[in-house]
Amino acid sequence: MPSSSPAMEQDGSPAGYLDIVFDIPLNRPFTYLKDAGGVAAPGKRVMVPFGKRETLGYVTGRREAPPAGVDPGNIKAVRRVVDKEPVFDEEDLALARWVSGYYLCGLGEALSAMIPSGRRAAAFSAFSDEVEEIAENALELSDEQRRALEALTGGEASGVSAAGRFYIYGITGSGKTEVFLRAAEYMLNAGKSVIYLVPEISLTHQTAEAIGRRFGRAAATIHSGMSPSARLHEWFRIRRGEVRIVVGPRSAVFAPARNLGLIIIDEEQDGSYKSGNTPRYHARQVAMYRTAREKALLVMGSATPSAEAWKFIADGGIVRLDLSRRLSGGTPPEVIPISLERTDGCLSRELQEEIRKTAALGRQTILFLNRRGFAYFYHCRDCGYELSCRHCSVSLTYHKDRGRAVCHYCGYSVTPPRACPQCGSLEAGFTGFGTEMIEEETARTFPDLRIARIDADSLGKKGSLKEILDRFRAGEIDLLLGTQMVAKGLNFPGVRLVGVVLADTGLHLPDFRAAERTFSLIVQVAGRAGRYFPDGKVIVQTLRPREPAITRSCALDVEGFFAAELAQRQALGFPPYSRLIRFTVRSRDALKADKAVNRIAFLARSLLPPDADMLGPAECPIGVIAGNHRRQLLLRGPAMGPLHGAARAILTRYERGKDGRVYLEVDVDPVSLL
Repeated sequence: MPSSSPAMEQDGSPAGYLDIVFDIPLNRPFTYLKDAGGVAAPGKRVMVPFGKRETLGYVTGRREAPPAGVDPGNIKAVRRVVDKEPVFDEEDLALARWVSGYYLCGLGEALSAMIPSGRRAAAFSAFSDEVEEIAENALELSDEQRRALEALTGGEASGVSAAGRFYIYGITGSGKTEVFLRAAEYMLNAGKSVIYLVPEISLTHQTAEAIGRRFGRAAATIHSGMSPSARLHEWFRIRRGEVRIVVGPRSAVFAPARNLGLIIIDEEQDGSYKSGNTPRYHARQVAMYRTAREKALLVMGSATPSAEAWKFIADGGIVRLDLSRRLSGGTPPEVIPISLERTDGCLSRELQEEIRKTAALGRQTILFLNRRGFAYFYHCRDCGYELSCRHCSVSLTYHKDRGRAVCHYCGYSVTPPRACPQCGSLEAGFTGFGTEMIEEETARTFPDLRIARIDADSLGKKGSLKEILDRFRAGEIDLLLGTQMVAKGLNFPGVRLVGVVLADTGLHLPDFRAAERTFSLIVQVAGRAGRYFPDGKVIVQTLRPREPAITRSCALDVEGFFAAELAQRQALGFPPYSRLIRFTVRSRDALKADKAVNRIAFLARSLLPPDADMLGPAECPIGVIAGNHRRQLLLRGPAMGPLHGAARAILTRYERGKDGRVYLEVDVDPVSLL
């Protein structure tokens, strides 16, 4: 009950109250008494008692009186104010409210994802202080680039696109980056700010360096590899308007850029733009919201657009701008599919011959395999035993350099058995191959070549990735092999040959996007070959040479692939012809997980609109991870609005905690169903 007289501070003045939200899955504020010094204010972070511990909270508003029905005597006070100046304002709060509403998470969870967690602003500069404001001259534009740039810079004034959305669709090496940089320069000259998104800052450091050289201290980068204090320092620089072009991975879409004029999304199709943690936002969706709200341009680009973007272009929601030729003298490489059905080892005879020919020409080779480790499947030929993780429903991967079989999901590892643990047979062992095995076979087959490997296992110390790439660019490495790190965003003049060691590693996954991912990855990695010369060659090794995703990627037939893929998606009712919301429950108790997902399904049956349906409930394709049993349920419908309404109603009626320690995850527009 509220007190009959207003609460008073010790000095006799009326008490003030603050609305504070936390990084928890509750979409409501909690009321606290302001701190004794009166420093706490909206936009600042504070430490307050929450339950039995002191917790970081975000101040979202003030109030003169406590909420109705709340006894002022029970309201706790702010213990400590973290920030001297606000870290977010009303514009940031409006964006956080949208993220919270669209992705069905708490407002505090949205703010936590947006704002760097640093506690102090350390002296830090993302780019060298020696760089001039505009350090490099822009490159000469081709006719296609000039037309694209005119559409972008003229579109803002002339209304060429009512939505202000453009897609630069061009083959690798066709000069998309230069168009992006020119459009950014145009916005800076107009007094506006730019956000430039790249898939992974560590993999596309060339973009960050190019922006740093071009724009100097007007540019900054924000990414998770920086210390929290360094990220916070850059956040404040952006808020104060000292930085006007921000480059970074998906979280940079939240940068508090002043007078935003342009958001660029390079390699728009990349799955890393979707967050794997709450809030499970997609940077493309956030960018579309921000640019519409702030009347800015959105420019995306790729040689292989996502299926969603391709359909949006076809429907007229995005203006497509084509770049069809390589500017550096190279031509699209010759892509040759090779069947591995009768090949011993990892490298076919054709690939070995091309590696030797490339080395004889003094040129370089990239070998790509999207699977690390030495071998990834332990199988007994006599009894059929498979060596799986004790805590996850996945096979263990053998890492020869460690002498361990390791789970890539939870880190569990064992010494590989010398005989089958089930029947004792010696006809058991690891099959399949990973990057370690490729490195061993290439070193044995080509002892005279200088070889380096790039994957998550080989890059131990900070800066090792950049060191290897710099050596490769300088011609000190003849053959570079690795996982996706070598597939995207890298531009090496000396590369003549690219070998895709096994193209179908992702095709068997139980996910409707498997073919799209496989196609995109092959086309992207093929783009590394022959960028400066007309003799580029790509060898695509496969066990499924007649698979449409393989044949069309080898033909570099983007139009044909999407025509067939979208027709299939439409027939099956999958995105982009429908929208999805995924509920995933996990628990160490399988029965509790089943009970919880069945309760959600019961609610969904009565709350779904007539034109929507439900897929599941069912066990997730990876049914157990780190000892947690996983179940999923998909809501599917033609439009997001009604699905949102049903999902919110389900979450309101679903009683968290009723089934014990069961965790619920909600994913709006999921990109992976594993």
